Amino acid sequence: MTFQDFFITPLYLILFLIGAYVIRPYATNAQTSPYFIPGLAIKFVGAIALGMIYQFYYGGGDTFTYHSHGSRWIWQAFMDDPAVGLDLLFQKAGDYNGKTYPYTSKMWMFRDAASMFIIRMTAVIDLFTFQTYSATALFFAAFAFSGHWVLFSLFQKLSPAQTKQLAYATLFIPSVVFWGSGILKDSITLAALCWMTYIVLRISIFNRLSLSNILLFLLMGWVIYSIKIYILLCFLVGVSIFLYLQYISKVRSFVVKLMIAPVLITVFIGGGYFAMQKISEDDSRYALDKIGETAMITAYDIRYGWGARQGDNSGYTLGELDGSIGSLIKLAPQGIIVTLFRPWPWEVKNPLMLLSAMESLGFLILTIRLFSTQKWSIIIKKLNTPIILFCLSFALMFAFAVGVSTFNFGTLMRYKIPVMPFYGLFLVLCMNRNNESRRRI
Repeated sequence: MTFQDFFITPLYLILFLIGAYVIRPYATNAQTSPYFIPGLAIKFVGAIALGMIYQFYYGGGDTFTYHSHGSRWIWQAFMDDPAVGLDLLFQKAGDYNGKTYPYTSKMWMFRDAASMFIIRMTAVIDLFTFQTYSATALFFAAFAFSGHWVLFSLFQKLSPAQTKQLAYATLFIPSVVFWGSGILKDSITLAALCWMTYIVLRISIFNRLSLSNILLFLLMGWVIYSIKIYILLCFLVGVSIFLYLQYISKVRSFVVKLMIAPVLITVFIGGGYFAMQKISEDDSRYALDKIGETAMITAYDIRYGWGARQGDNSGYTLGELDGSIGSLIKLAPQGIIVTLFRPWPWEVKNPLMLLSAMESLGFLILTIRLFSTQKWSIIIKKLNTPIILFCLSFALMFAFAVGVSTFNFGTLMRYKIPVMPFYGLFLVLCMNRNNESRRRI
């Protein structure tokens, strides 16, 4: 951050807040309106705090890799020669040429396509913020907020009696605010995931099928595909199950259910499997027969490779991975637990881990409270509600995926943020004693 941040950022902050007050009447109702400005404001705080922590605590990191060592050089190219800057903006990752080499040679992640996606986004925003880090971060925060807000708004319509609890689950989880607001891949992918979920539920529950919804769904899917394909794979599994259960639950006749069940399984489950296969074609690491090997390589690289070189002693291990699907499944319960409920207080090594441990402890307490205050028969009955089962199934699948492939608490704090809103929504909806959401769905 530089002195430039203290002049340009406040101007954009004022513009964003003015825009928020103008938009609020159209994006809220009487119950959700009080959460709109605070939800946006805390995203702005999270985005700025992320930059400060990376600069003054870590001394650098991914967010500056994307900005100071990435988009900065696209900005510089535009300042030197707009034609070269435009070429660089659309240049394929890792495709060096003489015209742009003076800039691409200084971009640390130029060869990584996913990182270049974020760098290009950042560079476009930089053209309006004069390459000001914190002002650009506000744009990331605003987009992140948009995804969380539409998710909150939709669930609030399903269960208005739980508006406050739903707001906490979708807008105010500390780790999601911090890691999901600034110039990071996680901010964009989580927001896009929220938008995709919103559109699926809007179409399947509220029958709002439209060309704009389909196009927006495809756009957000492309964004996630370009950055973190495994998020899209987990989402497709969860949404395929949800759509099958959602449509089969609308059929009252048992005989008719037996007749159409195979068709729905073919359409939704089979379609989801086919989509996963097609998506993974461009990245063989995520092919179904390669997932075990990819998880092993990633986990050990983070634990014993670059993660160990960070020197923060925040690694963990769940057991041995041998690259097979069987070894992953064997570690599934531990992977889910480490993502949702760890680090334990005695595993804390630094201030950020302490905050993560406090949040994880809070989720553990809420989970224990749910299963200790409600009868198992009631919980099982609520899990028959497709939307509740979707929230839980996606949260558990993703918790398993990142838990067994990370092996470092510092990295896990970031990677797990897509889990937290959906697990939070599961807890909130299951704690709804009047079962309002079930009746509405």
